Amino acid sequence: MNYYSSSYLSHQIVYRASTVRKLMNDAENMCQLVKNFSTEEKSKLSLLPCLCGKPNSFEVLSDESDSVRENIGFDISDLASEKEYAVAFVYFKTRYAAIVAAEVLHSENPMLWVTELAPEPNDVLWSNLCIPYRQLWFRKIAILLAAIAFMIVFLAPVAFVQGLTRLHQLSHAFPFLKGMFKQKYIKQLVTGYLPSVILILFQYAVPPTMMLFSTVEGSVSHSGRKRSACIKVLSFTIWNVFFVNVLSGSIMGQLNAISSVKIILNQLAAAVPIQASFFMTYVLTSGWASLAVEMVQPLGLVYNTMKKCVCRIKEDQPNGFLSFPYHTEVSKLLMFGFLGFICSVMAPLILPLLLIYFVLAYLVYKNQIINVYTTDYESGGKFWPIAHNSTIVSLVLTQIIALGVFGIKRSTVAFGFTIPLIFGTLLFNEYCRQRFFPTFTKMSAQVLTEMDRQDEQGGRMEEIYQQLRSAYCQFRLISQDLCKSGRMDHQGDQNSIRIHSQ
Repeated sequence: MNYYSSSYLSHQIVYRASTVRKLMNDAENMCQLVKNFSTEEKSKLSLLPCLCGKPNSFEVLSDESDSVRENIGFDISDLASEKEYAVAFVYFKTRYAAIVAAEVLHSENPMLWVTELAPEPNDVLWSNLCIPYRQLWFRKIAILLAAIAFMIVFLAPVAFVQGLTRLHQLSHAFPFLKGMFKQKYIKQLVTGYLPSVILILFQYAVPPTMMLFSTVEGSVSHSGRKRSACIKVLSFTIWNVFFVNVLSGSIMGQLNAISSVKIILNQLAAAVPIQASFFMTYVLTSGWASLAVEMVQPLGLVYNTMKKCVCRIKEDQPNGFLSFPYHTEVSKLLMFGFLGFICSVMAPLILPLLLIYFVLAYLVYKNQIINVYTTDYESGGKFWPIAHNSTIVSLVLTQIIALGVFGIKRSTVAFGFTIPLIFGTLLFNEYCRQRFFPTFTKMSAQVLTEMDRQDEQGGRMEEIYQQLRSAYCQFRLISQDLCKSGRMDHQGDQNSIRIHSQ
């Protein structure tokens, strides 16, 4: 009110009421379960004795908030107000005012009042809003160290997988296997198919772990948490699937390869063609097979079969639909693009396999996004910079490996013409960073002002204000004490910011 008296609309305090919210969610799920019963089933359930010896009774209440509040027996808003966090959602009358308030420094101490644009109502991760702002930097450092430690621990299964691709090492370590390796189909199975399958099985633990890391990191939105997990999974996969497999087959060999900085180009140029068969098998097992699994959804199929055939629950839960797993699928697509760029110079046979994969992936993911997964919120295209940066890194690394190849072939002309390509790629990346990247991080005042004028001329401002006051409702059951019942359209999402006070 002091700084933005003309544009301030209202605010919503964030409360510490995780136990109350859990009870409300349990009550809502139970109510939904009872509503799905038929009248005959309800009459049968009412005859069952409860723990106190009295028969259970079911009474369907109206959806009005007054009747709900009368049957609660106490005012939950009074309970929640006793535990307020130093976090609030602040609503403004125009989008432009919200953007200005989110970008401006409000005190001489930058840590006193911290403001940023609020995520969409369905995108808010309420459990992380209670994290003090001063802890975020410590959490990010701790999670970075934990992710690095997890990558180091994961070297053991990767080294074991890489050892399977080198039969002479296995025969030397296990002499009793020499006779078995003389059989052609056993040799092809051990060196070709088995390593990629084992690596994929180990990698199933990576996305949940990275999602846990991103949650602890302190992201306040579901999209931000998935975006952070996507970056971690992609970095982890590129390091373990490509670099560790290419450079060496043992941990000591990996350390020796990394320490040899002067000859790393030649090592990469010589090692990538050797591992080409492994990468091709990896595309078949992790790419093509994953698309089949995505279409069939075996886990969901088994779960629904058990629920409807064994548990006799015929109705689907209203919140039982899944959202698209961006952190796993986007990182997988970018990993295959990375392998396509890297292997295109020395192992071009992988390109037809990748082309078929991307065509099938387009069809499969298009069907899944339209017909299977639900879209509860929009992330504003913020996954696109991850794809751009991954493509630039792939191009630069491909050109660096090409330098090593031309150096081994002693082709000075090709070596000389490749160097400008690296600088040209980096200059193109800088141009994109200056020209396009700000559109993913900042809002245009021109666009926001035009949207505000159109809403004002169309007479929709009062409707937007009413929707805005009830958009960020922390408690779904309390609709008139803390927020008014209703649902927010996307047209009013940009009128709010999130503020931390210390």
